[in-house]
Amino acid sequence: MRSVMSDLPFKTSEHSIVIIKSLPVLQCENCAEYLIDDAVLARVDEILAGVDGAAELEIIRYAA
Repeated sequence: MRSVMSDLPFKTSEHSIVIIKSLPVLQCENCAEYLIDDAVLARVDEILAGVDGAAELEIIRYAA
């Protein structure tokens, strides 16, 4: 596993997707599998809780 920055989509409702850019993840060097650290995932939860859901697609840059 190596530390990389990635852009990942999160489906927040039936009609809404949020893409979080520059998200720090641990990615397998042999495949596309990745892990999100607990502290990073907690921040992602905070970010997603603040999304109003009115837009079908929203792009947010990750900031710790």
